[in-house]
Amino acid sequence: MLTVEANEVLSNLPPNMPTRNSPVSVKFGRAILQLIGWKLVGEIPNEQRMVVCAAPHTSNWDFFVGLPVILAMDVKASIMMKKEAFIWPLSGLWTWIGFIPVDRKAPRGVVGSIVNEFSEREQLWLAIAPEGTRAKAKKWKTGFLSIAEGANVPIMLLSWDYPSKTIQFGPMMTTSGDRQQDLLDIQAHFRQFEGRRPENTN
Repeated sequence: MLTVEANEVLSNLPPNMPTRNSPVSVKFGRAILQLIGWKLVGEIPNEQRMVVCAAPHTSNWDFFVGLPVILAMDVKASIMMKKEAFIWPLSGLWTWIGFIPVDRKAPRGVVGSIVNEFSEREQLWLAIAPEGTRAKAKKWKTGFLSIAEGANVPIMLLSWDYPSKTIQFGPMMTTSGDRQQDLLDIQAHFRQFEGRRPENTN
């Protein structure tokens, strides 16, 4: 059986969450989640649009932990991908998964392009790893803060902790206008969690 914590979170999914409406994926995701034994804690916000700041991102294994959670929740999370990757026959698959094509050479840049996506969509949960790399990052990127501020959407901090095998949803925050201070506060929050490769944690 799923852990008590996982059951509680999955039984209280918010109605405004963007979903795939795929019962088969939900059953598969929950079976895998039960097999790997990870716990889900916290409260998933009832937001139609937000930025999901996920950390600490230190290993490719994060994908194999995160995917069954996404499937178990039936959430349609979106991730940025360079537009050059959207070629036939893969473009349809990337769109189904939730990838958003971005043009790094666009006049308004990546931030402007994604802010525009938020303005055109009724629902959008955009997941971003602020480190920008699985290796040790000397400096976290502030693009996710610029996107949240430009789109006027909240940010959910999503953490995974490998020693306790726990994924935590929340807390929620809004940008203050001082990006550097916001980033320092966010980094301070994530220091209590340990990635698969803690030596890569900033």
